[in-house]
Amino acid sequence: MRRLLPTFAILFACAATNWAAEPAPLTTLRAIHELSNVEAARQLPVAFEATVTYSRNYERTVFVQDDGIALFVLGKEDWSLLPGDRVLIQGSTRSSFHPIVVGTEFKLLHHGALPKPLPATYDDLIAGQHDSRLITIHGVVRAADLVASPVAPVRSTSLQLLTSGGYVDVTVDSDNADALNGLLDAEVEVTGAAGGRFDDKMEMTGIVIHAPDLASIKVIRRPGADSWSLPVTPIYEIVPGYRVLDLSTRVRVEGTITYYQPGTAVVLQTGNRNLWIRTLTHNPLRIGDMGFAIGFPDVHDGFLTLARGEVRDSNTPAPITPLLVTWEQLAVNGMTPVGHHFNLVSIEGLVVMAGRGAIQDEYILVADGHPFSAIYRHPDGPLPIMKQVPLGSRVRVTGICTVDDANPFDPTVPFEILLRSFDDVVVVARPSLLNIRNLIILVGLLLAVIIVVGIRGWTLERNVRRKTSALAALESRRGRILEDINGVRPLAEILEEIAAMVSATLGGAPCWCEPADGARQGAYPQEPHSLRIVQAEIPSRAGPPLGTLYAGLNPRTPPAVREAEALHSGARLATLAIETRRLYSDLRRRSEFDLLTDIPNRFAMEKFMELQIEEARHSGRVLGLIYIDLDKFKPINDTYGHHVGDVYLQAVALRMSRQLLGGDMLARLGGDEFAAMVLLHHGRSDLEKIVARLESCFDEPFSVEGIMIHGEASIGVALFPEDGATKDNLLSAADAAMYIVKNAKRPIEMSLPQSSHS
Repeated sequence: MRRLLPTFAILFACAATNWAAEPAPLTTLRAIHELSNVEAARQLPVAFEATVTYSRNYERTVFVQDDGIALFVLGKEDWSLLPGDRVLIQGSTRSSFHPIVVGTEFKLLHHGALPKPLPATYDDLIAGQHDSRLITIHGVVRAADLVASPVAPVRSTSLQLLTSGGYVDVTVDSDNADALNGLLDAEVEVTGAAGGRFDDKMEMTGIVIHAPDLASIKVIRRPGADSWSLPVTPIYEIVPGYRVLDLSTRVRVEGTITYYQPGTAVVLQTGNRNLWIRTLTHNPLRIGDMGFAIGFPDVHDGFLTLARGEVRDSNTPAPITPLLVTWEQLAVNGMTPVGHHFNLVSIEGLVVMAGRGAIQDEYILVADGHPFSAIYRHPDGPLPIMKQVPLGSRVRVTGICTVDDANPFDPTVPFEILLRSFDDVVVVARPSLLNIRNLIILVGLLLAVIIVVGIRGWTLERNVRRKTSALAALESRRGRILEDINGVRPLAEILEEIAAMVSATLGGAPCWCEPADGARQGAYPQEPHSLRIVQAEIPSRAGPPLGTLYAGLNPRTPPAVREAEALHSGARLATLAIETRRLYSDLRRRSEFDLLTDIPNRFAMEKFMELQIEEARHSGRVLGLIYIDLDKFKPINDTYGHHVGDVYLQAVALRMSRQLLGGDMLARLGGDEFAAMVLLHHGRSDLEKIVARLESCFDEPFSVEGIMIHGEASIGVALFPEDGATKDNLLSAADAAMYIVKNAKRPIEMSLPQSSHS
């Protein structure tokens, strides 16, 4: 018996270890619901019974409920479930807004009755109190449309429901367009599974009710008249119908100040949570201090924000250490609350391009083979000198991560890093000596050695000299191509030269290049079907191939290794040429165009003026410069916010650009100031006609975000060479003429829409 005791102890220890390693499945929704997100992230096994309240198989969406507890299950596409089905679900837990289950197997037990829906209010739903439950909610239908999804086999119905607390989105699995008639402005009761819209940290930003059919929409009271029978309102008189009842309460938050752009935004961060605050404040705030903000909760571009914020600095340091991350951690999205949007992060990468724009400086970096941007937006006041970083350097950039998509279900999202100052760019390693310039020098030295050796070894075999000469010519051509890639030679000519280089390597065989977004270049054979065609893809560092490189060979010759080597060598050169030109074109456009209005900026205008003045001096032509300053622009920003002001500037730029001819230029100089450079055939009389056309742009009001803005501008002009013979003289003369016009005007109140506030 004593001999058996150690054996039993060992068996018991092994069994205990197995029991600890494999926890028993959770068998009730209540047990799963009581888990924290940290516990749910351990992927605990589950096996429970529940009743299906909603299912959409092509989205793998399943809502289940049992004993008053509801849960979201990420199912399989082959799960065909109906509301009321009683099922046994097996799977494992995951973290999300609340713990969810990823189902692996299910068994249909029987079909029964649905749980009794729970009456809900907007406040209950936006607080997440009834997440995934079957609920009913009252409201008035503000919009009713059929919508399509890339993954949906049929269209579905989308309703926008106005409740006593705010707007709720309703999706109904029905494509019956006739059933939508009469729903607008109707008071309805909707029954469905409660869901939400979330940002990348799984914070709720909106409410979505999922209804299986139109029977879930109960009409309580239809509108008094058909909405399409309303009398026609002139499009410029719709503002009196605009009403807003804003019951949002002001809130106060605190956190470390991690970003500050005066007059635009502040970011507060606490742990992994942060908040973008839209503010007009220019008060001195110090990065790293504990800050306090008050404002109104809002959702902007799918992210939680604080609108109309006021911010104060406590002057108490509370620094936050930037989180060192990789490209994958920032770009790869997921359904778990681990997003880094607005977080203070640090990431390393290679600098491939850098440039100064009109309103921001930008470094383009590559990390893990993927490009991203680090941006420094120009603050008010003197412009600091841009930090010069040698291309090819490895740097660590620190700043606020911003992404373009708040949908946590998207697999990857593009991102940018907002720098607070140029101190946020730290060089980790200087460029490697192995670069294109040094390679060209090395190739040149090798050519010199080859030539010297060839002269001294003239007595060598003739075939050796011929091969050496061919190699020298090939390397020389490769060197010229590398120089052309970094020069101004057109891309089409470079691709044609690459094809010619490959052709020379393959003994004169016809070679050609077919870019993915361009015309064919090279020597395309007249009868390609009679040749043996070999090809190599032009790879991209990120994304699909950039094109294909082809060669047509004698079909009677067997395939050789040198064919693949020549094509792949040419394809690598083509990759370098295409991607270098793309990066250069993008950077050049960012430096010469205003990012808000998409018209030339001050830098482009001044360069254009210098060219036009130089040509006019030789040809005797007359030029006109028109200086435009928008009147009453500041009240628009102060009353409606910078977003409305930005859209107004875009509309003004579009109207004015349509009044100019093809050879003229309209540019935004900054703020609300524009300038136009025009070629005149009859002197001042032509200029007065163009000014009249520009003034007529403000005859009709601008409709911006439902607001009618009656704009006006002060315009001053100057003639070359009558009013000035240089760029600076013309700008000064036109600016002075504009201010004479502005000062001569009597104060005019701009027409602003009236709105109702509680």
